[in-house]
Amino acid sequence: MATAKRGGGGMSEQRRHRLRLEISREASRLFWEQGVDATSGDQIAEAVGLSTRTIWRHFRSKESCAEPIVTQGVEWEMRTLRGWPAHQSLEERFTTEAIRFHHEADAVEQADTALAIRMIRLADTEPALRTAWLMACDQVEREMAEIIAKRLGHPATDLQVRLHAAAASAALRVFNEEIGAALLDGADPAQFADASERIAHAVRTATGGAIGDAVAPA
Repeated sequence: MATAKRGGGGMSEQRRHRLRLEISREASRLFWEQGVDATSGDQIAEAVGLSTRTIWRHFRSKESCAEPIVTQGVEWEMRTLRGWPAHQSLEERFTTEAIRFHHEADAVEQADTALAIRMIRLADTEPALRTAWLMACDQVEREMAEIIAKRLGHPATDLQVRLHAAAASAALRVFNEEIGAALLDGADPAQFADASERIAHAVRTATGGAIGDAVAPA
């Protein structure tokens, strides 16, 4: 029988991921409600129901506790791109997955997305949180290179692939920052009903049209 992969401390990677995300939710909530400076590691531990020592076992600093939630800010886009079929255009893929998310996303996923938007906004004034957001964007760029390489039939180390990946990930970063800020400032969500198409257009434009079309079978 297959067993879950375990880390050095004997905890499965899946359980470790769930615990880090749980801690991140509470830390992010506290950061947003009372500010980063006013939030301590002890408060985060108390909110989660763990010892402070356990918090530091999983995170290097209180600010880094926001990283898992911040990463959720781009998880939907990356999940959409990971499963992008060759026969679909980028616009078709994002539109299809946006409809699926609207109908299938549970309350926890929606709440995590809302928290991610808040942390990305808070990153404008909190350098440590900005670091967490940019680290997430760097990971997106690396994964984007793999996705684009497969799409174009080139190695991920190819210069053009890397340039496309950098441009596409930057487009996603700016899009998330701008839309998130607008929503937090009270913009009507109906203004972004076509957000999935706009994301696809942003990526297509950023890559000079190299990424976006359906790919013909080999």
